[in-house]
Amino acid sequence: MFRISSVIVILLILYFCFWPVPVEPIAWQAPKDPGYQEIFEQNHKLADLEHLDIAKEHGPEDMDADVEGAIYASVHSGWVLKKDRGSNSFKRWVDTKGRPLGMDFDSAGNLVVADAYRGLLSIAKDKTITVLTDHIGDSPILYADDVDIAPDGKMYFSDASVRFGAEVNGGTYEASLLDVMEHSRSGRVLVYDPADKSTKLLVDGLSFANGIAMDPAGEFILINETSEYRIHKYWIAGEREGQMEVLIDNLPGFPDNIVTGQGGRFWFGLVSPRLPIVDALADKPWLRKMVQRFPAFVRPAAKFYGHVVAINSDGEVQVSLQDPSGNYPVTTGVLETDDYLYISSLMAPVAARVEKRVDLLAHKGTVQ
Repeated sequence: MFRISSVIVILLILYFCFWPVPVEPIAWQAPKDPGYQEIFEQNHKLADLEHLDIAKEHGPEDMDADVEGAIYASVHSGWVLKKDRGSNSFKRWVDTKGRPLGMDFDSAGNLVVADAYRGLLSIAKDKTITVLTDHIGDSPILYADDVDIAPDGKMYFSDASVRFGAEVNGGTYEASLLDVMEHSRSGRVLVYDPADKSTKLLVDGLSFANGIAMDPAGEFILINETSEYRIHKYWIAGEREGQMEVLIDNLPGFPDNIVTGQGGRFWFGLVSPRLPIVDALADKPWLRKMVQRFPAFVRPAAKFYGHVVAINSDGEVQVSLQDPSGNYPVTTGVLETDDYLYISSLMAPVAARVEKRVDLLAHKGTVQ
């Protein structure tokens, strides 16, 4: 029995030290977690959401509205759903045969979709799907994540990870966990110009490039860098064209989508609070590689905690809505209409919304 036990122990040591895994972790320095205090003091303003049926689908990761007031949602199965104005439920509209994520309407009324499996798509009103781009040069777009369109028609979109494509790694969530664990900063932002059908690199070196939001005037875009807990401002026009700055840093969670709202607001979702183990292992790549050899249910994963935030163009926090219970899990963003805030989610079996009220939008302050 001693010999058998010794062999088992040796095999386990060899496994945890040498078994091949897909990640090659890079050391980095995580900022100290500010937690839920001051401007992000815990509240329950997101607890009483109205749930909307999504035709037995799940994961309404992003939502957008057309000029007629219909709401569209991208879900896990590949479908884009549609909720007509006045209705309280979504119906299947178009199957992309991929995994649609971020969406935006162009000036002609086509729905442009960042599809994590297929690239950048355009869906016409007659439901015809066109692949706008799925490569930049010889480099395939493996994880198209979010898109927003400038007043001049150019389409700015994120390719979350060059290292871990969404489809080949079992899905968007699974690929994101690999990228967070590796932290190799392989995300990028691309721009597609429909005038000449070109795809160009705008920014690279991002640690999971995620949400993209366009300034209504077309002067800058905001870029969520999920694994660095921050949002960048990149100037696409004017005297500062080509410059990038950190707009808001050291968030208490992982930022996902970011969407242009009303009243100068930009809304984003925090899909999970910060994970102490991820920060503690930031400068220990060898330990992160060892952790990756554990079963999936043991490795770091998103913690359910509802949280959406609105900031202005200077990075000042205007609104922080939370639900610590996480009953509506993995909140990815907000669609703001005249009457409601529609809350999207990567995992929920329903869509959700809350009626806009003065008390919801009254929380103001600045992150220092």
